[in-house]
Amino acid sequence: MEKTLVTGFRPTGKLHIGHLVGVVDELVRLQDNYKCFIEIADYHAMTDRLDYSGFLDNTYEIVKDFLVSGIDPENSIVFIQSEVKEHSELNTILSMTTPLSILERNPTVKERVRNLEIKNISYGFLGYPVLQAADILIYKGEKVPVGEDQLPHLEVTRYIAKRFNGIFGYTFPEPEPVLSDYPNLPGIDGRKMSKSYNNYILPTESKEEIKSKVIKMFTDPKRPFRSDVGHPEDCPVFYYHKVFNKNKEDIERVKRCCKDASLGCVEDKEYLAKLLYEYYIPYNEKRRECTTDFISDVLNEGVRNAREITKRNIEEIKGKIGISRKRSAY
Repeated sequence: MEKTLVTGFRPTGKLHIGHLVGVVDELVRLQDNYKCFIEIADYHAMTDRLDYSGFLDNTYEIVKDFLVSGIDPENSIVFIQSEVKEHSELNTILSMTTPLSILERNPTVKERVRNLEIKNISYGFLGYPVLQAADILIYKGEKVPVGEDQLPHLEVTRYIAKRFNGIFGYTFPEPEPVLSDYPNLPGIDGRKMSKSYNNYILPTESKEEIKSKVIKMFTDPKRPFRSDVGHPEDCPVFYYHKVFNKNKEDIERVKRCCKDASLGCVEDKEYLAKLLYEYYIPYNEKRRECTTDFISDVLNEGVRNAREITKRNIEEIKGKIGISRKRSAY
């Protein structure tokens, strides 16, 4: 039997290249071996903002990115979180069994509060890990693609599943993480690429826009002068070469020339900008061919398929805890 894999994307903006190489490309590789559920997590996106006006447009842009990247709607169920009401039902149930202390000491929540300078934490923001657990467990998810920064959230999900199973009997598997080859693509400021940090590069940007951003990228901190030898293993720009440069001999050339100072950081960044733009030319050609009607059809079918499973699973869960009026053998 296929194992179940669940992941989600917040519709707070277009997908950047960190999303594509860190998660989407991994999903394309995994979808033939897993039953994949890919949600547009609009409720999650509401937890740290009050302006939701762009969510629907962003949803269509994100799903377009999925489809042109190779996500096959015949193999993967793509849907909008808020249109599958059983997510919210399970979130309510799990919130009753999750101790507040687990949420208050979640390091990922503390980091987001600090980095985004959030003054007033909402109930939904603090309970974000419970909703994430509901998203995964409503499908009895066994695998979850995550970045390293999301591992604490997944540990909370594992804890919530284990606690529920201990109280009501085995119901949920304890999901395991799937890390991609490139889980933390650095942004132009050296931190993890993120829409929240405004340090991202979009695959749809023009040659000039990509070059402008790449030129600002941090490089080897041990190489303050052009004549100094470089340390490519410590340079975010060289990391990009390993991800986007498909010519292994050229990667070795860049590495060698960096080490002997025959290639300067500015020259290298100009070359990388050209590689990045050319890397996404076929991607953007496919993107122009993907219609809004087709995306709508994919989402409608995805919601229908997701609800077939979640309606069955939520009845089992309610039966386990004793609040279902339907006779249950669970």
